[in-house]
Amino acid sequence: MIGIIDYGMGNLHSVTKALERLGYEPFLSEHAEELAKADMLILPGVGSFKDGMEELEKRGLDTFIKQWTESGNPLLGICLGMQLLFEESEENGRTAGLSLLPGRVVHFPAGKDKVPHMGWNQLIFHKPQHPMLYQVEEGHVYFVHSYFVKASDKDILIASADYADQEVAAVVGRGKIWATQFHPEKSSSVGMSMLKNFVEQKGGVPVD
Repeated sequence: MIGIIDYGMGNLHSVTKALERLGYEPFLSEHAEELAKADMLILPGVGSFKDGMEELEKRGLDTFIKQWTESGNPLLGICLGMQLLFEESEENGRTAGLSLLPGRVVHFPAGKDKVPHMGWNQLIFHKPQHPMLYQVEEGHVYFVHSYFVKASDKDILIASADYADQEVAAVVGRGKIWATQFHPEKSSSVGMSMLKNFVEQKGGVPVD
């Protein structure tokens, strides 16, 4: 079973529909006891980091997600859901995140490029052998974000994109925690293939 974490922040409908198009039957829930019955979880999200953490904490889902991943269960973060996996964000003042991955979330620097980073951008693979990228080409995917992750451990970087003279972490992963900054459900065959890989391989750990 695929559980989608509903904490009132975002793209729940589009993620659900994308999974249904792939032939799966996900369920939505904001209750830890229901989500615990799933085989894998997806943490989507659109909005501010601070609001996202407040909504998770209000429902007790921050503690649940940490326990879920500590037990070795697979989790996929999408967009804001990816950012929340990191240690902190500077959005609306410093806010602590779930600290499941090392790094912080910062704003794009002012310059010639428009912010937010919105639209299609090319992926650059760093770990093409990672199961998230199984039979996926270095195609274009769809981004919408004003803040981006600065990972403090480059080993978690699976794929990136270039924007505003920055290396943007596009796909990250450690163990059975995988995440995308872009919206795979809106990214045509490239993104849909990644969603399928997560589900089919249940967050499988790559073999070095």
